[in-house]
Amino acid sequence: MQYIDSHVHIYSKKYDDDRDEVIRRSVENGVGKLYMPNIDEESIDAMLEAEMRYPGICIPMMGLHPCDVKKGFEKQLYVMEDWINKREFAGIGETGLDLYWDKTFFEEQKDALRIQIEWAKQKKWPIILHCRESMDETIQIVKEGKSEDLKGIFHCFSGTIDQAKEIIDLGFLLGIGGVVTYKNGGLDKILPELGLKHLVLETDGPYLAPVPHRGKRNSSEYIPLIAERIAEITQRDPEEVARVSTENSNRIFHHFKL
Repeated sequence: MQYIDSHVHIYSKKYDDDRDEVIRRSVENGVGKLYMPNIDEESIDAMLEAEMRYPGICIPMMGLHPCDVKKGFEKQLYVMEDWINKREFAGIGETGLDLYWDKTFFEEQKDALRIQIEWAKQKKWPIILHCRESMDETIQIVKEGKSEDLKGIFHCFSGTIDQAKEIIDLGFLLGIGGVVTYKNGGLDKILPELGLKHLVLETDGPYLAPVPHRGKRNSSEYIPLIAERIAEITQRDPEEVARVSTENSNRIFHHFKL
């Protein structure tokens, strides 16, 4: 079976000791593409180095993570805007809103998100949205900027069925990761109602490892565990989960030619 990890920070320092081995194991497990969301100006070089070292496997995006939006965030966005005008990226992100860690710069987070939404529309690239403890607020800002050219993924979806339907109505996909394997993750009650056509697989590595690796470093090699759990709770064949989720990822990232 062939899979895609639609969201993994494989350039993270947490992989510096064994990145080659992690990517080798991922590919051996059928995970042939690893889409890398950027988080801030400092992560750009490491991300692009991963792209260079693993061509056709590690695929970069460009964006400013909401947790990295601080006073003077515009300077980081200027650097990123220069990058997206110089070359192609698979998407804009990881951007969005975060009310879990720190609410100090929430208004700035919203401003940064709106700017990056405009980039996504101008480039006709998908936008990758972080929405921790801020699902409704993120949905509202996406609605404000809605156009035919605005598509993307609500990464690490763990909301309600009503929120899922709102997101789908906006033309977005749901990123499903290790949380689907957690006993109290809640997705076992939602995914059977949604089916597979709106889902993509992700790890968010090095974070949110699936059971039985919960609490340890996550990586793309665990994508099959996520797919198996989705198959179980939606009563589908694992092969179908792999096929449909891969088709969904290829469709959302279709503009980026390797």
